[in-house]
Amino acid sequence: MKNTCKYLIGNEWRESKDVLEVMNPYNNEIVGATFLASERDIEDAIQGTLRAFGETRKLPAFKKAEILGNIRDSISKRSEEFARTITLESGKPIADARIEVERAIGTFQIAMEESRRMFGEVIPLDITERSKNRMAINRRFPIGTILGISPFNFPLNLIVHKVAPALASGNPIIIKPASKTPLTALLLGEVVVESDWPIGGFSIFPCKSNLAERMVTDDRIKMLTFTGSAEIGWRLKQIAGKKRVTLELGGNAGAIIDSPENLDYAVKRCVVSAFSFSGQICISLQRLFLNKKIHDDFMSNFIAHVKTLKMGDPMEEETRLGPMIDEQSAQKIESWVNEAVTEGAKLACGGKRTGTLYEPTVITNTTPQMKVNKNELFAPAVTISRHENFEDAVKQINNSRYGLQASVFTNNIRHIFFAYENLEIGGVIVNDVPSFRTDNMPYGGVKDSGIGREGVRYAMEEMTESKLLVLNLS
Repeated sequence: MKNTCKYLIGNEWRESKDVLEVMNPYNNEIVGATFLASERDIEDAIQGTLRAFGETRKLPAFKKAEILGNIRDSISKRSEEFARTITLESGKPIADARIEVERAIGTFQIAMEESRRMFGEVIPLDITERSKNRMAINRRFPIGTILGISPFNFPLNLIVHKVAPALASGNPIIIKPASKTPLTALLLGEVVVESDWPIGGFSIFPCKSNLAERMVTDDRIKMLTFTGSAEIGWRLKQIAGKKRVTLELGGNAGAIIDSPENLDYAVKRCVVSAFSFSGQICISLQRLFLNKKIHDDFMSNFIAHVKTLKMGDPMEEETRLGPMIDEQSAQKIESWVNEAVTEGAKLACGGKRTGTLYEPTVITNTTPQMKVNKNELFAPAVTISRHENFEDAVKQINNSRYGLQASVFTNNIRHIFFAYENLEIGGVIVNDVPSFRTDNMPYGGVKDSGIGREGVRYAMEEMTESKLLVLNLS
């Protein structure tokens, strides 16, 4: 696949003098190209959404559902094309890319259903004599143009988590995809253009960061929904002005293994969570805390499973660990792990790099101050510590500037609710890994991990405004 794709402004496909080549991170071959949008395109894209909003805000529920169903069906028909594009430009193993496409199809299905359920409420107001015979209706209305900025690691479904709820709630949206992975987004653009969504109401806008920031500061854009690094996300919030902002940022997710029940299941799930897509997932398992009573059994089983992971060409069906997104990212984790070892940490396995490939790495004997614990690794590495009691493990997870998701493996109901009440995070997963996510659940973090929630219905609430109608029926 070595094609050149134009970018999408409204329903018009455009090109510019600035070519953006897209590289395969596994072999550094060019897999395709697009163009970087220009300053002129910003105004055209925003004006297009303003015109489209006059139509999208009035679309009846059945029409929005029909459009979302059209998009769902089109992705399904082209599912293998989407999966191969994801793998070629991101390095995600093809088996995982297919799962991402399935999730995107499901996300549009959820949005189709939720578009029919934008319920309001009737509120009786006759709570005192002076408000006798009065009642109110409270409904949600779309807010206007939304700007979505997405990362490379889920080049389809993380975009869909912005696009699907925007369309379901009647809002036009402009998507700025990651520069490493724009081709998948442009494939989605083809699908949306053919779906009967109002002209001008959707744009795919590859561009340099300064132009993206120009859009963030534009008052005509009513909401920014950003997924990416904490440093960039919080800086964009500072310049966003009065618009709404949802930030889905990074993490250093932890898991507590508290009891010996189903230990083999816990091992297998933790291996998947730590090393899927080479750990380049914001809720990848990074810090693992083992009860001292089960530490040795868990460790031997865990290391044995890690050593079976096949690393290599992501287009091969058996590959479970592909490349990192670029060599700079692989060099960074190599440096942090080497630094930890210099400071006294031990390598239980892994720790070697070949180009963009970094071995699945397990690190012990760490301290909370080491970069491999306090920073977001976003790499195929996990640290393992032991704890004396459950409460201490909860404190160790909270010893972080991040707070996205964490998990506890336990059948102790007291421990479950202690974790739920005391972990400083957006979501607690019981008897599964912190990377567990379904596309209908509320998803988001606290502290440096962000603000607001995704998950279709919850994103629709972020993208709509509550408006009250008070009736005097006297």
